[in-house]
Amino acid sequence: MELAQVRLLVTDFAACYRFYADVLGLKPQSGAEQGPYEKFSSATGSAGIALQDRAMMAEVLGELGETATGHRSLVVLRVDDLDAYCAQLTARGAQLAHGPAPMGDRMHVAHLKDPEGNVVELQEWLLLRS
Repeated sequence: MELAQVRLLVTDFAACYRFYADVLGLKPQSGAEQGPYEKFSSATGSAGIALQDRAMMAEVLGELGETATGHRSLVVLRVDDLDAYCAQLTARGAQLAHGPAPMGDRMHVAHLKDPEGNVVELQEWLLLRS
């Protein structure tokens, strides 16, 4: 078994598309800015983040037609230089909800939300301190 993607069900597909492509800088697979589906990937690694229109999935699983509330997911992305990446994000209009800040001895993290309220955690892994 291999993890292929994490898929987020969204209502405002175009706004989420712009966030993952333009703000986070992930590469869209096909350029389907209006949906109903798009997969994004980073420059390295094989798994990706995909967006799918919530109404489309509601046709398959009826309960998904209800309005989603609260934090529904946490997407984690690893970056090499968290401070520099966060500076790039804020220059592109992102608002950080937290950080960059240490999380234990092993990483620095920052958090932001996509237009649907999904939380994105950015991690910079650190070497263990002696």
